[in-house]
Amino acid sequence: MGPTLSFRGVDNASYYRLVADNRRFCFDYTGTGNTLNVTNPHVLQLIMDSLRYWVLEMHVDGFRFDLAATLARELHEVDKLGAFFDIIHQDPVISQVKLIAEPWDLGEGGYQVGNFPVHWTEWNGEYRDAIRRFWKGDEGQTGSVAYRLTGSSDLYERSGRRPYASINFVSVHDGFCLLDLVSYNDKHNEANGEGGNDGTDNNMSWNCSVEGPTDDPSILAIRERQQRNFLATIFFSHGVPLLLSGDEIGHTQKGNNNTYCQDNELTWLDWELNKPRKKLLEFTRFLIQLRKQHPVLRRRSFLRGRTMRDPNLRDVHWLRPDGKEMRREDWDDAHCQCIGMILAGDAIGEADERGRAVVDDTMLVILNAHFESIPLYLPPFLLGGQWDFSEGHWDLVMDTRISRRGRDVHLRPGDSYELEARSMALFIFQGVEHEDED
Repeated sequence: MGPTLSFRGVDNASYYRLVADNRRFCFDYTGTGNTLNVTNPHVLQLIMDSLRYWVLEMHVDGFRFDLAATLARELHEVDKLGAFFDIIHQDPVISQVKLIAEPWDLGEGGYQVGNFPVHWTEWNGEYRDAIRRFWKGDEGQTGSVAYRLTGSSDLYERSGRRPYASINFVSVHDGFCLLDLVSYNDKHNEANGEGGNDGTDNNMSWNCSVEGPTDDPSILAIRERQQRNFLATIFFSHGVPLLLSGDEIGHTQKGNNNTYCQDNELTWLDWELNKPRKKLLEFTRFLIQLRKQHPVLRRRSFLRGRTMRDPNLRDVHWLRPDGKEMRREDWDDAHCQCIGMILAGDAIGEADERGRAVVDDTMLVILNAHFESIPLYLPPFLLGGQWDFSEGHWDLVMDTRISRRGRDVHLRPGDSYELEARSMALFIFQGVEHEDED
């Protein structure tokens, strides 16, 4: 029903999808009461004229389409070959800017993660869910986490896209912010005036044993470590990191996961930072700096398990805590909650803008979502001696147990490192340089 506003007052039947057997009602795929009718050529023209205006006159460099699956519904089902995509791809202006889809809507079959066409990037809902479940402590997540860390090739490679098609996030404006993700098991939306019926119940969150605020130092320590785990995972994953404003300073919405209607302290950012919030901001800046410095963390092509120039040379190696290579049965083990990922800095296989090979340090990323600490053994050899780490040492660059640290921990291959429960670490390998013989 509702008032006669917007295009409803111009030509309701042309601009909006209407219920077939009662056309006084709008069909609602969006949850906001209406859905644009993209089967009408004039509606498509309006959309394209608007997009071109924002690029040519306002000089934006791209768009994020909210509930983008609604624009792909020509009849009822989502159609990635629909007119909306066709007209976007053939447009000489819009086809050249960033196109980011929120790849779902509220209608039947609306969840379309991985199904948008080439040239599109997507908010990766599979990434959010897998990483949340993993750090929450759910079992059986390591296989999915491995895909998410390496750009989600299972979702995007078959359509010809690259790792940067994956917009990696664990929190956005919808749902829990990061601090609430580790502080609440349930939503607390009473302030919204809808009797707590709004907002999702599927938060995949863990309150670290107490619901909401606490003064218990042990619980606060776990929550701080969990926030660092999520942030480090995002910035060490291939793809495009998405950071929700406020997560870098420990903003809380007090358990409210649907704050669209709140214009107050729940959504305002408080820049008076106490010590823990300052430390979190410093840690986030440190992660951003690491990602910028190391191209091995932001590859533009998918890992192959080998390289093109040498099929026997591996670009990635998956490690068990005992320092040996992950086997199929390890991936199938639901109780496996600790994995290591070695990224070969000399096997990136990409070129810079001058055509020079991109080379970086070899890095070891370790994630331990288990509730107990685990000793990790650093191998001297991998794959029958193909990777020889015997001459050199591993420098500890980051451990989320202690926020961050410089390279003051040097481990020889074969040494063990005690990885705290629910923590993450990053090592860089430093080889021994030999002088050339005459």
